[in-house]
Amino acid sequence: MRWLLVEPPVQSDIQASLGAVGIPSSAYLAPILERNNEEVRIEDAPALDHNLEDVADVIRDYDPDYVGISALTTDIEEAYRVAEAAKKSDQSRKVILGGAHPTLRPKETLEECSSVDIVARGEGEEIIDEISRFEDLSRIKGISYRENGNIIENQDREPIMDLDSLPFPAYHLLPMERYEFDGIRYATMITSRGCPFNCVFCASSRICGKKWRGKSPERVLEQMKALRYDYDVKEIEILDDTFVLDKNRATEICDLMVEEGLDITWSCSSRVDTMDSSLAEKLREAGCHTVYMGIESGVQEVLDRLKKGITIEQARDAVEAVKEADMNVVGSFILGVPGETKKQMEKTIDFAKELDITLAQFTLFTPYPGTESYVNAEENDLFLTKDWSDFSTLDPIIKNDEMSAEELKNFMRQAYIRFYLRPSYIWRAVKTGELWSLLKKGISWFI
Repeated sequence: MRWLLVEPPVQSDIQASLGAVGIPSSAYLAPILERNNEEVRIEDAPALDHNLEDVADVIRDYDPDYVGISALTTDIEEAYRVAEAAKKSDQSRKVILGGAHPTLRPKETLEECSSVDIVARGEGEEIIDEISRFEDLSRIKGISYRENGNIIENQDREPIMDLDSLPFPAYHLLPMERYEFDGIRYATMITSRGCPFNCVFCASSRICGKKWRGKSPERVLEQMKALRYDYDVKEIEILDDTFVLDKNRATEICDLMVEEGLDITWSCSSRVDTMDSSLAEKLREAGCHTVYMGIESGVQEVLDRLKKGITIEQARDAVEAVKEADMNVVGSFILGVPGETKKQMEKTIDFAKELDITLAQFTLFTPYPGTESYVNAEENDLFLTKDWSDFSTLDPIIKNDEMSAEELKNFMRQAYIRFYLRPSYIWRAVKTGELWSLLKKGISWFI
């Protein structure tokens, strides 16, 4: 069979502001199909700057038997249009939709788009493997599909426990020269899956499960070496929810990188309660230059409402540890949490300034499908819109007792201005020669 795996032609906010795109999720599925002797092509529309018409041309010319599409919530409408284009050129073609949004709303996805035949829920490797080998869909756990006009939802599939058993992404099918940042060959990696925490705004555990699983340090290093030596990648962004959740594993990965002498720089994420000085020093020694932290608020009451399970003091300590190790800190902050006052939002901005982190990312509270906050917003009639393209964290989508939607969006803009246009911040950036780079990365997020 012939398969086409498509990343919808949607430009993310990161791509729009920074010009960077990451390795698409379809690259993790392609080698599974190749192992089954299927013919596979990847159409990474964002990386190739392809629009919907370009994608439709690829579908028509390649003429696949199956089209697999991945979609986040903000991408779902464009994913539907890709599915419709696939069916338009051949009604017998099977269309499979996976990713975060279809996983969390499988029945609704099939109802909203008649061109979708199958929804793959959660991790896709074992699902795509069985779809390529089994004709009887009833045998396949983790899918929802149409049968005789009805929507069938099969039993959930357990998460994949042995991540080392999975092949590396199909880099050979990607336009690797297109993945760059500031002229440096760049790639993303996922070294672990699952999240055991309970943040009300995050659906990660609904997608990959609550049990955290990590690749072995040896396997992580092997993948990094493949990127560096085979594809000349010099910068890696590790996209794990919490790369350093297992500190021993993170330390061993760093030791292996140092032992290898791997000429690569990288960034990762950490909760504030999983970071300490010794770990930060290890990360820096291995070439890590930036740690992303979900700090979220400068008010303990708001953190508790978000069920972050962290304290203000832990945030201070973690930021200080990373800064003392001479690494950058990118901190994310959420404004407009239900019940949050304007005074509390002001404290969050002041806290970001007090921490004096390298970059601050301010977003608006966004209840995604599958989260506790989404259920609460529906039950309390808080939604201003259900247009999925607005679920970008940059547009107000729920009611706020303190401000109108426009006032809240302006408040977010002011947060960026107050953080980035501080004389001390500008002077530091001038001294380090990073003024333009920092302003581009920071203020461009809200323009």
